[in-house]
Amino acid sequence: MGEFVEYEVEGRIATATLNRPERLNAMNTPLINELVGYLEQAADDSGVHVAIVQGAGRAFSTGYEIGEQRDHDRPWSPALDRDLIENRLLTWLRIPEIRVPIIAKVHGYCIAGGTQLASICDVTFAAEDTRVGSGPQLPLGAGFVTAFWAWHIGPKKAKRYAFPSGEFITGAEAAELGLFNEAVPADQLDAYVLDYAQRIALVPKDVLVIHKLTANRIQEIQGFRSALRTGAELDVIAHFSPEVEKLRASVQELGVRGAIDAWRSQL
Repeated sequence: MGEFVEYEVEGRIATATLNRPERLNAMNTPLINELVGYLEQAADDSGVHVAIVQGAGRAFSTGYEIGEQRDHDRPWSPALDRDLIENRLLTWLRIPEIRVPIIAKVHGYCIAGGTQLASICDVTFAAEDTRVGSGPQLPLGAGFVTAFWAWHIGPKKAKRYAFPSGEFITGAEAAELGLFNEAVPADQLDAYVLDYAQRIALVPKDVLVIHKLTANRIQEIQGFRSALRTGAELDVIAHFSPEVEKLRASVQELGVRGAIDAWRSQL
Protein backbone atom coordinates (compact mmCIF):
# COMPACT_ATOMS: atom_id res chain seq x y z
CA MET A 1 0.00 0.00 0.00
CA GLY A 2 1.27 3.44 -0.92
CA GLU A 3 1.11 6.63 1.10
CA PHE A 4 -2.01 7.93 -0.64
CA VAL A 5 -3.42 4.97 -2.59
CA GLU A 6 -4.49 1.52 -1.42
CA TYR A 7 -3.92 -1.25 -3.95
CA GLU A 8 -5.19 -4.81 -3.79
CA VAL A 9 -5.78 -7.70 -6.14
CA GLU A 10 -8.51 -10.28 -5.75
CA GLY A 11 -8.64 -12.89 -8.44
CA ARG A 12 -8.38 -11.16 -11.80
CA ILE A 13 -9.57 -7.79 -10.47
CA ALA A 14 -7.27 -5.06 -9.12
CA THR A 15 -8.63 -2.16 -7.07
CA ALA A 16 -6.85 1.16 -6.52
CA THR A 17 -8.44 3.32 -3.81
CA LEU A 18 -7.65 7.01 -3.38
CA ASN A 19 -6.98 7.09 0.33
CA ARG A 20 -7.09 10.65 1.64
CA PRO A 21 -10.61 10.54 3.09
CA GLU A 22 -9.86 13.35 5.54
CA ARG A 23 -9.23 15.63 2.52
CA LEU A 24 -12.10 14.15 0.47
CA ASN A 25 -9.37 12.60 -1.70
CA ALA A 26 -8.01 15.91 -2.93
CA MET A 27 -5.28 14.98 -5.39
CA ASN A 28 -1.65 16.01 -5.08
CA THR A 29 1.23 14.95 -7.30
CA PRO A 30 2.34 11.97 -5.16
CA LEU A 31 -1.21 10.59 -5.09
CA ILE A 32 -1.61 10.88 -8.86
CA ASN A 33 1.77 9.26 -9.50
CA GLU A 34 1.00 6.44 -7.06
CA LEU A 35 -2.37 5.80 -8.66
CA VAL A 36 -1.11 5.62 -12.23
CA GLY A 37 1.86 3.54 -11.10
CA TYR A 38 -0.45 0.99 -9.49
CA LEU A 39 -2.63 0.82 -12.59
CA GLU A 40 0.44 0.16 -14.71
CA GLN A 41 1.43 -2.52 -12.19
CA ALA A 42 -1.98 -4.12 -12.72
CA ALA A 43 -1.36 -4.23 -16.47
CA ASP A 44 2.02 -5.87 -15.92
CA ASP A 45 0.45 -8.58 -13.75
CA SER A 46 -0.52 -11.40 -16.11
CA GLY A 47 -3.24 -12.48 -13.70
CA VAL A 48 -5.06 -9.13 -13.66
CA HIS A 49 -7.65 -8.52 -16.39
CA VAL A 50 -9.38 -5.37 -15.12
CA ALA A 51 -8.80 -2.58 -12.58
CA ILE A 52 -11.21 -0.42 -10.56
CA VAL A 53 -10.45 3.11 -9.36
CA GLN A 54 -12.45 4.36 -6.39
CA GLY A 55 -12.27 6.80 -3.49
CA ALA A 56 -12.26 6.10 0.24
CA GLY A 57 -14.72 7.87 2.52
CA ARG A 58 -17.30 10.40 1.40
CA ALA A 59 -15.91 11.30 -2.01
CA PHE A 60 -14.37 9.97 -5.17
CA SER A 61 -12.25 13.14 -5.35
CA THR A 62 -12.82 16.85 -4.84
CA GLY A 63 -10.10 17.64 -7.38
CA TYR A 64 -6.62 19.05 -7.10
CA GLU A 65 -5.21 20.12 -3.76
CA ILE A 66 -5.28 23.91 -3.78
CA GLY A 67 -1.94 25.46 -2.93
CA GLU A 68 0.15 22.34 -3.49
CA GLN A 69 3.82 23.26 -3.68
CA ARG A 70 5.53 21.35 -6.49
CA ASP A 71 9.31 21.09 -6.51
CA HIS A 72 11.12 22.84 -9.35
CA ASP A 73 14.34 24.81 -9.70
CA ARG A 74 13.06 27.37 -12.23
CA PRO A 75 11.55 30.78 -11.49
CA TRP A 76 7.77 30.89 -11.68
CA SER A 77 6.66 31.88 -15.18
CA PRO A 78 4.01 31.07 -17.80
CA ALA A 79 6.46 28.66 -19.42
CA LEU A 80 6.99 26.76 -16.16
CA ASP A 81 3.26 26.71 -15.45
CA ARG A 82 2.62 25.30 -18.91
CA ASP A 83 5.20 22.58 -18.39
CA LEU A 84 3.72 21.59 -15.02
CA ILE A 85 0.19 21.41 -16.42
CA GLU A 86 1.31 19.45 -19.47
CA ASN A 87 3.20 17.01 -17.25
CA ARG A 88 -0.02 16.40 -15.32
CA LEU A 89 -1.93 15.90 -18.56
CA LEU A 90 0.70 13.44 -19.79
CA THR A 91 0.27 11.51 -16.54
CA TRP A 92 -3.49 11.28 -17.10
CA LEU A 93 -2.88 10.21 -20.69
CA ARG A 94 -0.97 7.18 -19.44
CA ILE A 95 -4.33 5.72 -18.31
CA PRO A 96 -5.70 5.11 -21.84
CA GLU A 97 -2.40 3.40 -22.69
CA ILE A 98 -2.62 0.95 -19.77
CA ARG A 99 -3.35 -2.45 -21.25
CA VAL A 100 -6.24 -3.46 -19.05
CA PRO A 101 -9.70 -1.92 -18.84
CA ILE A 102 -9.89 0.72 -16.10
CA ILE A 103 -13.26 1.29 -14.43
CA ALA A 104 -13.96 4.42 -12.38
CA LYS A 105 -16.46 3.96 -9.54
CA VAL A 106 -17.65 7.44 -8.55
CA HIS A 107 -19.57 8.45 -5.44
CA GLY A 108 -20.03 11.38 -3.08
CA TYR A 109 -18.20 14.31 -4.67
CA CYS A 110 -16.41 14.36 -8.01
CA ILE A 111 -15.12 17.84 -8.78
CA ALA A 112 -12.78 19.47 -11.32
CA GLY A 113 -9.65 17.30 -11.52
CA GLY A 114 -11.70 14.45 -10.08
CA THR A 115 -13.87 14.59 -13.19
CA GLN A 116 -10.74 14.39 -15.34
CA LEU A 117 -9.72 11.18 -13.64
CA ALA A 118 -13.22 9.73 -13.73
CA SER A 119 -13.78 10.53 -17.40
CA ILE A 120 -10.39 9.41 -18.70
CA CYS A 121 -10.91 5.92 -17.31
CA ASP A 122 -12.25 3.49 -19.88
CA VAL A 123 -15.66 3.03 -18.28
CA THR A 124 -17.21 5.22 -15.59
CA PHE A 125 -20.08 4.32 -13.28
CA ALA A 126 -21.46 6.77 -10.73
CA ALA A 127 -23.94 6.84 -7.91
CA GLU A 128 -27.01 8.75 -9.05
CA ASP A 129 -26.67 11.22 -6.18
CA THR A 130 -22.98 12.01 -6.78
CA ARG A 131 -22.29 15.75 -6.78
CA VAL A 132 -20.33 16.41 -9.96
CA GLY A 133 -18.72 19.79 -10.66
CA SER A 134 -16.62 21.00 -13.57
CA GLY A 135 -14.83 23.56 -11.41
CA PRO A 136 -13.95 24.29 -7.78
CA GLN A 137 -15.69 26.87 -5.61
CA LEU A 138 -13.16 29.51 -6.68
CA PRO A 139 -12.41 30.23 -10.38
CA LEU A 140 -8.65 29.64 -10.11
CA GLY A 141 -8.15 28.38 -13.65
CA ALA A 142 -9.90 27.67 -16.93
CA GLY A 143 -9.45 25.31 -19.84
CA PHE A 144 -7.74 22.25 -18.44
CA VAL A 145 -10.87 20.60 -17.05
CA THR A 146 -13.18 22.19 -19.62
CA ALA A 147 -11.37 20.36 -22.43
CA PHE A 148 -12.18 16.98 -20.82
CA TRP A 149 -15.85 17.92 -20.52
CA ALA A 150 -16.01 19.34 -24.05
CA TRP A 151 -14.49 16.17 -25.45
CA HIS A 152 -17.09 13.95 -23.79
CA ILE A 153 -20.27 16.03 -23.87
CA GLY A 154 -19.62 18.56 -26.65
CA PRO A 155 -18.55 22.22 -26.57
CA LYS A 156 -22.02 23.72 -26.20
CA LYS A 157 -22.91 21.70 -23.13
CA ALA A 158 -19.41 22.04 -21.68
CA LYS A 159 -19.68 25.83 -21.78
CA ARG A 160 -23.02 25.62 -20.00
CA TYR A 161 -21.38 23.94 -17.00
CA ALA A 162 -17.94 25.59 -17.15
CA PHE A 163 -19.04 29.23 -16.93
CA PRO A 164 -20.44 29.26 -13.34
CA SER A 165 -17.99 28.34 -10.56
CA GLY A 166 -18.82 25.88 -7.84
CA GLU A 167 -22.08 24.51 -9.24
CA PHE A 168 -23.01 20.85 -9.34
CA ILE A 169 -24.93 18.34 -11.39
CA THR A 170 -25.84 14.85 -10.22
CA GLY A 171 -24.19 11.62 -11.23
CA ALA A 172 -27.40 10.76 -13.07
CA GLU A 173 -27.18 13.99 -15.07
CA ALA A 174 -23.48 13.39 -15.81
CA ALA A 175 -24.38 10.01 -17.28
CA GLU A 176 -27.22 11.48 -19.33
CA LEU A 177 -24.80 14.08 -20.75
CA GLY A 178 -22.20 11.45 -21.66
CA LEU A 179 -19.49 12.49 -19.21
CA PHE A 180 -19.93 9.12 -17.47
CA ASN A 181 -21.29 5.84 -18.81
CA GLU A 182 -24.05 5.01 -16.36
CA ALA A 183 -25.47 6.04 -12.99
CA VAL A 184 -27.12 3.69 -10.52
CA PRO A 185 -28.64 4.10 -7.05
CA ALA A 186 -25.88 4.67 -4.49
CA ASP A 187 -26.68 1.54 -2.52
CA GLN A 188 -26.28 -0.56 -5.68
CA LEU A 189 -23.04 0.96 -6.98
CA ASP A 190 -20.55 -1.44 -5.38
CA ALA A 191 -22.41 -4.55 -6.49
CA TYR A 192 -23.06 -3.17 -9.96
CA VAL A 193 -19.41 -2.35 -10.61
CA LEU A 194 -18.19 -5.63 -9.16
CA ASP A 195 -20.57 -7.61 -11.36
CA TYR A 196 -19.39 -5.70 -14.44
CA ALA A 197 -15.72 -6.20 -13.52
CA GLN A 198 -16.25 -9.91 -12.96
CA ARG A 199 -17.78 -10.25 -16.44
CA ILE A 200 -14.79 -8.46 -17.94
CA ALA A 201 -12.41 -10.68 -15.97
CA LEU A 202 -13.72 -13.74 -17.83
CA VAL A 203 -12.47 -12.39 -21.16
CA PRO A 204 -8.91 -13.26 -22.28
CA LYS A 205 -6.54 -10.42 -21.53
CA ASP A 206 -5.25 -10.17 -25.10
CA VAL A 207 -8.81 -9.70 -26.36
CA LEU A 208 -9.41 -6.91 -23.86
CA VAL A 209 -6.18 -5.20 -24.93
CA ILE A 210 -7.27 -5.19 -28.58
CA HIS A 211 -10.72 -3.82 -27.75
CA LYS A 212 -9.10 -0.97 -25.83
CA LEU A 213 -6.48 -0.24 -28.48
CA THR A 214 -9.14 -0.15 -31.20
CA ALA A 215 -11.34 2.35 -29.36
CA ASN A 216 -8.30 4.43 -28.44
CA ARG A 217 -7.18 4.57 -32.07
CA ILE A 218 -10.54 6.07 -33.06
CA GLN A 219 -10.10 8.74 -30.38
CA GLU A 220 -6.63 9.55 -31.66
CA ILE A 221 -7.91 9.95 -35.22
CA GLN A 222 -10.55 12.34 -33.89
CA GLY A 223 -7.89 14.49 -32.17
CA PHE A 224 -8.18 13.39 -28.54
CA ARG A 225 -4.70 14.36 -27.36
CA SER A 226 -4.62 17.64 -29.26
CA ALA A 227 -7.97 18.65 -27.77
CA LEU A 228 -6.86 18.00 -24.20
CA ARG A 229 -3.49 19.63 -24.75
CA THR A 230 -5.23 22.79 -25.98
CA GLY A 231 -7.12 23.03 -22.70
CA ALA A 232 -3.93 22.51 -20.70
CA GLU A 233 -2.09 25.28 -22.52
CA LEU A 234 -4.96 27.78 -22.34
CA ASP A 235 -5.21 27.20 -18.59
CA VAL A 236 -1.91 29.08 -18.24
CA ILE A 237 -3.54 32.27 -19.54
CA ALA A 238 -6.19 32.03 -16.85
CA HIS A 239 -3.59 31.43 -14.13
CA PHE A 240 -1.76 34.64 -15.01
CA SER A 241 -4.83 36.84 -15.41
CA PRO A 242 -5.01 39.66 -12.79
CA GLU A 243 -8.28 38.48 -11.23
CA VAL A 244 -7.08 34.92 -10.75
CA GLU A 245 -3.79 36.11 -9.28
CA LYS A 246 -5.82 38.14 -6.76
CA LEU A 247 -7.85 35.06 -5.86
CA ARG A 248 -4.70 33.00 -5.36
CA ALA A 249 -3.30 35.70 -3.07
CA SER A 250 -6.58 35.65 -1.17
CA VAL A 251 -6.29 31.90 -0.65
CA GLN A 252 -2.80 32.35 0.80
CA GLU A 253 -4.02 35.12 3.11
CA LEU A 254 -7.45 33.83 4.17
CA GLY A 255 -7.37 30.10 3.44
CA VAL A 256 -9.67 28.41 0.96
CA ARG A 257 -12.93 28.89 2.87
CA GLY A 258 -12.14 32.49 3.73
CA ALA A 259 -11.22 33.27 0.13
CA ILE A 260 -14.48 31.73 -1.10
CA ASP A 261 -16.52 33.78 1.36
CA ALA A 262 -14.67 36.99 0.45
CA TRP A 263 -15.15 36.37 -3.27
CA ARG A 264 -18.83 35.58 -2.98
CA SER A 265 -19.43 38.66 -0.82
CA GLN A 266 -18.46 40.80 -3.82
CA LEU A 267 -21.14 39.35 -6.08
